[in-house]
Amino acid sequence: MRIDLHAHSNASDGTDSPAELVANAVAAGLDVVALTDHDTVAGYGEAAAAVAGTGLVLVPGAELSCQVDGISMHLLAYLFDPAEPAFAAERELVRTDRFRRGRAIVERCRELGAPISWEQVQRIAGDGSVGRPHIASALVEAGVVAGVSDAFTPEWLANGGRADVRKHETDPVVAVRLVRAANGVPVFAHPAADKRGRTVPDAVIAELAAAGLGGLEVDHVDHDDRARARLRGLAAELGLFTTGSSDYHGSRKTVRLGEHTTDPAAYEELLAQATGAAPITG
Repeated sequence: MRIDLHAHSNASDGTDSPAELVANAVAAGLDVVALTDHDTVAGYGEAAAAVAGTGLVLVPGAELSCQVDGISMHLLAYLFDPAEPAFAAERELVRTDRFRRGRAIVERCRELGAPISWEQVQRIAGDGSVGRPHIASALVEAGVVAGVSDAFTPEWLANGGRADVRKHETDPVVAVRLVRAANGVPVFAHPAADKRGRTVPDAVIAELAAAGLGGLEVDHVDHDDRARARLRGLAAELGLFTTGSSDYHGSRKTVRLGEHTTDPAAYEELLAQATGAAPITG
């Protein structure tokens, strides 16, 4: 089985519609794909309809923005009950603050000389929740940077960069408990992605494991071989399963669907822990 447990649609900051994501997952030869848009489940309906008859298994999920000790981190949540009120309210709070933050970042970019506008960013985002990748695309359109990745530097949008604005981010222990209360399974996304900024220490990961963390995303484009080996050892010590995934964003990033995958045994462990929702089989 080929299993990719981290992919985004244009319901957040990907470029594929949920239906296009499903079609591209089939074309990539995947057996299982997870839809993990940022802080939203808005793409579920379209993706579920598109998967019918394809033979693909769709795993509903989301990626949550968290922060601990000034360090931003992401938590993947799988197969939770999307209607569970406490977790739904937290996702809505994060989405609402993304809008405020997006406008503030655009204004900072303009103050720094970038000829972009909020209207332009909204056009790029479409129906998706505005995020920094949409602003990065606007900077590319304006000729300020050559590519989206070039916008995520201290000069512009990197954490702590000249145009960065802090947003509401959930405490990760709280987030883990919210996911578990919604009968889902939390997995720490790209925990060693130090190119993105500071990463949390192992002691924090141990605390998250004690709170109910299920796994670590290990095989990821932002992890080198040394980081992967260290994370596998840590996961074994803490009793966590390990996943692999593309973190696909369509044309906004160069990584391909299925570029990294999850071992079927780890996928079965994830399924065994989840009771809030079930995968959708096409």
